[in-house]
Amino acid sequence: MLKLQIEKRLHGAGGEMKLDIDLEIEEGSFVAIAGESGSGKTTLLRILAGLEKAEGHIEIADEVWMDAKYSMPVQRRKIGFVFQDYALFENMTVEENLLYVEDDRELAAKLLEMTELVSLRERMPGTLSGGQKQRVALCRAMMKKPTLLLMDEPLSALDPVMRQKLQQEITALHRTFSTTTLMVSHDPSEIYRLADRVIVLEGGEVAADGTPKEVLLKTQGSQKFSFEGELLDIIKVDVIYVAIVSIGQQLVEVVVSSQEAEYLTIGQKVTVSTKAFAPMIV
Repeated sequence: MLKLQIEKRLHGAGGEMKLDIDLEIEEGSFVAIAGESGSGKTTLLRILAGLEKAEGHIEIADEVWMDAKYSMPVQRRKIGFVFQDYALFENMTVEENLLYVEDDRELAAKLLEMTELVSLRERMPGTLSGGQKQRVALCRAMMKKPTLLLMDEPLSALDPVMRQKLQQEITALHRTFSTTTLMVSHDPSEIYRLADRVIVLEGGEVAADGTPKEVLLKTQGSQKFSFEGELLDIIKVDVIYVAIVSIGQQLVEVVVSSQEAEYLTIGQKVTVSTKAFAPMIV
């Protein structure tokens, strides 16, 4: 069990705010941390890793990592950390990057096999693709069989096909090692595939906490689906208006009335929803 009760003053997107988190996370669970930029997601991971100071209490598997009088050094915390920018040693081969963390050739071979990197073990990071580098970073994070794996948007720089492949490999690693995992992500599909619990931060506090379906599935009444997007344009076609909305990697067209066209503003966030065969934009 991870018991987390922390407080820290931050300068967020809307000015000064207080990160105030009180959570319990089951051992072996996969938790996604979501929320707007500046809501405290990355700071939460850095506090858990011991990279930032805070007030409060952190306890995992009955071991105290932080309290009022003590903060366990970073190197003693049994964590794996996967960053967005890979952070590999460029002067070491793929295999050497893993063995630098822990001299366990058997575990390194197992991880490389699970992530289909065996044929690349003698390659230098500079010769690898972004997806290959991130797989090396994942393997390296698992070399110490961490009690806690922290991932800060590890797949955000990758294309959709590679992201889905790495999501499958992350799932396989999680099932094999049963490591308690916290991952910051903005991608609803990624969260739905990987996590069994979603915690949404807003202004430094927990705004929502539940299963991916409970937190992410946004429908009301008889709506069949609902997506958030950005309004890019409104075009008049004969006597009707067509709104162009960016949703994820796609652009969609939605017919709107003249009254709706008047109050909609280019660049604003909108929600596109449908009831049966009658799309609506609000």
